[in-house]
Amino acid sequence: MKTLFILLDKEVRQFIRNSFMPKLVLIFPLMIMLIMPWVTTMDVRHINVSVVDQDHSSASRRLIQKINASDYFSLVQVSEHYEESFRQLEANNADVIIEIPDRFGESLVEGSAEKLRITANGVNAMKGGIGAQYTTQTAMQTLSELLAEEGSQLPNDTFVIENRYNPTLEYRNYMIPALMIMLLIMLCGFLPSLNLVGEKEVGTIEQINVTPVGRFTFTLAKLIPYWVIGLIVLSIAMLLAYIIYGLSPVGSFGAIYLAAILFILTMSGLGVTIANGSSTMQQAMFVMFFFVMVFVLMSGLITPIASMPEWAQWITRFLPPRYFIEIMQAVYLKGTSINELWQAYTALTLFATLFDLLAAVTYKKQT
Repeated sequence: MKTLFILLDKEVRQFIRNSFMPKLVLIFPLMIMLIMPWVTTMDVRHINVSVVDQDHSSASRRLIQKINASDYFSLVQVSEHYEESFRQLEANNADVIIEIPDRFGESLVEGSAEKLRITANGVNAMKGGIGAQYTTQTAMQTLSELLAEEGSQLPNDTFVIENRYNPTLEYRNYMIPALMIMLLIMLCGFLPSLNLVGEKEVGTIEQINVTPVGRFTFTLAKLIPYWVIGLIVLSIAMLLAYIIYGLSPVGSFGAIYLAAILFILTMSGLGVTIANGSSTMQQAMFVMFFFVMVFVLMSGLITPIASMPEWAQWITRFLPPRYFIEIMQAVYLKGTSINELWQAYTALTLFATLFDLLAAVTYKKQT
C-alpha cells in the first residue's frame, strides 16, 4: 500500500506540474457542457422561405403573415415570379419556395383549390426535408383555419412537393461528401502532427536541427507528403462512392480537387503548428482532437449552421471546414461552378496561407 501511495503521489504531482493537462481537464468539460448543446441541436430553425405570390388574395396574405411570424421560418423574399425565388434557392439564400398560384384563394373557397407548389433545397437532406414538412404543416394549418371560418374543409391534394438536387432526399447522398471531408480532417490533421511529435520523442528531430535546412524548407517537406496522401484518399473515396452507391459529382472534378488541395494544406498546416507547440504525442493528440471535434460539430457537417445561435454562426466563419463543406455539397449535388463559389475558395486560400505560415514560423530550430 505504501508503494501504491508513493506512485499515486508521483502521478498527482506530475499531473499538476504539467503545463498542459490541467488546462485540458478544465477546457474540455466547459466546451462540452456549455457550448456543444447549443450548436449540435437537431432542431431545424431559421428555414429561409421565399414566397411566390401570384394570387394576392386574403388567403395568400394570411399565409405569408403566418410564415413571417413563425420562429422556425425567415421570410427572405416575396415575389410574383418563380424564377426570382429559384435564383435565391440556387444561391443557398432560400431553403424552401412556396408558390401560390393565381386564383388560389378563389378556388379554395369554391372547393376546387389550385395546388400549392413547395420546392425544397435537397442538398442538405435533413434541412430540406424537414423544412418542406414544416412549410406544408404551417400552410395546412393556416388554410384549414381560414376554411373553417367559411364552414368548409381543406382538400387532401392541395400541395405538390418537389425536392431539388436530391429528389429522393437520400441521406447518404448528403453524408457521403461529408464523410470524405471527415476523412481529410482526420488523416491530414492528425498524421503530420503525430509524425512530427514522434520525431521529437525519438530524437531524430535533433539531427535535422543541426543541419542547414531552413524552417520553410522543413515545413514544406512535412506538408507535401500529406497533401499527396490526402488527394489519393479523396480519389479512393470518390471511386468507392461511385462503385458502391452510384454517386458521382454533378459538377467538375477540377472544382473538387482545387478545394481539396487548399483544405489539405490548411489541415496539415494546422497539424504541424500544433506539433510545434507539443512536447509529447499525448499532448498533440488531445489538442488535435479538440480542434477536430469543433470542426465536425460546428462546420455544418452534422447540424445546419442556420439552426445555430447567432454567436455560433459567427464563430463558424473562422472554421475552414465550413467552406470546404459548402463547396463539396454544392459541386457534388448541384454542379455549382468555381466562379459561383469564389468566396469559399478565397476563404480556403487565406486559411491555407495562414496555417502554413504559422507552421513555418512556430518551428523552433535549435542548433
